[in-house]
Amino acid sequence: MNILQVSAELFPLLKTGGLADVAGALPGALQAEGCDVRVLLPGFTPILEGLDKVKHLTELVTPWGEKVHLLAGELSALGVKAYVIEAPALCARPGNPYEDTHRHPYGDNHRRFALLGWVASLLAQGLDSLWQPQVVHSHDWHAGLASAYLAFAPPREGPRVRTVFTVHNLAYQGLFSGHHLAELGLPPAAMSIHGLEYHGQISFMKAGLFYSDRITTVSPTYAQEIQTPEQGCGLDGLLRGRRHVLSGILNGVDESIWNPATDKLIQSRYEAGKMAGKAQCRAALQNAFGLEAQSTRPVFGVVSRLTEQKGLHLVLAALDAMVAQGGQLVMLGSGEAWMENAFRAYAENHPESVAVHLGYDESLAHRIFAASDVTLVPSRFEPCGLTQMYGFKYGSLPLAHRVGGLADTVVDCSLEDMAAQQANGFIFDDFSQAGFERAMRRAFALYARRKDWADVVNHAMRLSMGWQRSARAYVALYQQVTH
Repeated sequence: MNILQVSAELFPLLKTGGLADVAGALPGALQAEGCDVRVLLPGFTPILEGLDKVKHLTELVTPWGEKVHLLAGELSALGVKAYVIEAPALCARPGNPYEDTHRHPYGDNHRRFALLGWVASLLAQGLDSLWQPQVVHSHDWHAGLASAYLAFAPPREGPRVRTVFTVHNLAYQGLFSGHHLAELGLPPAAMSIHGLEYHGQISFMKAGLFYSDRITTVSPTYAQEIQTPEQGCGLDGLLRGRRHVLSGILNGVDESIWNPATDKLIQSRYEAGKMAGKAQCRAALQNAFGLEAQSTRPVFGVVSRLTEQKGLHLVLAALDAMVAQGGQLVMLGSGEAWMENAFRAYAENHPESVAVHLGYDESLAHRIFAASDVTLVPSRFEPCGLTQMYGFKYGSLPLAHRVGGLADTVVDCSLEDMAAQQANGFIFDDFSQAGFERAMRRAFALYARRKDWADVVNHAMRLSMGWQRSARAYVALYQQVTH
């Protein structure tokens, strides 16, 4: 089966969050299940630099009159064939794919990401005479217009190309002024409540939800949550109306990258049952950040965007209690300025206990998971979450709010689940300071019981979190939608 995957970023070439990890791992997993997968990406500089065996496929004129080029080649780092849109005026810019260096969204993002969906629709209509997708699988709002462009495309002979749209985070919807509709080459009929219109604006996310043949989210629980007013972000009515084509498929982890037994980015390698290397990783990280060398109290790790959505204000408020009990915190991330400043100030006042690195560093992320005992994931909502899965693999037990994909993966260290050898972390149900701190105290208590702690860590590290299960679920979905 021929599958075109469409996304704005892809690990290891370009990453701002978990979307890149999924987009980078899923094609290979689908190929292992017998699919012929191609990826379509914008021509951001790191992506162009990672494209090998490049050939010029065609020149295109966008609906707004701009000339761009479609390249075909291979992403050797992944062993996947790729189409890349070469559009320097739109893609060769500082900052990340979505914002400038001052964190301001680019004013022409409506064009930049409409282009991605438009080219996807052309490939579905036979733009490449040597390869034709049977399914266009678009990821998040950046690719949401692909299904809309196809819905209004002229009829063609042969089987209709089907569309699958995956929601990675409903809170980011790609909203733009309605007056851009004609510029983007979409008909007035699209600007309707029964279309992509959202309170007078164009919603790229709604386009994907409304026009796609199938909708998936990145966990079964999140698929249910987004049908409620609390987490539906204003689109819950549409999602309830389309619940018959909506499902949740849990993300996986690329175990060739996230594996402490083979990870070249960490101080010392280790595996379940052979944990001496983890103590060396802890000592190396403590030394690197000037933290007090200690092994009798847990190290808490955070690798995250610093936002209230991620629940990190709960961590900030709990730091006094954490430090008073002898715990340490190592944090990697960036986000809301006030939160960055607050964590940085706390680290400056408690350098022996708290270390903060603002920004993102892939190597440091690996080292934090390897060194920490607890991975903090207290998200207010979390579509899937990969962080807790990385924690499992590295023996860093997740402490998480019971929501979304966290609810689907983290099993609380209750007496019953520990006795059944199912426990793998710490869960709190009430999204509150008290709920978070109760879970934190239970983590301290279990850490003091070294044998019990080791048993839970051993179970967590042995969990199978690879992409095979997820890939098979996607293949089953593709087969359903094409028959």
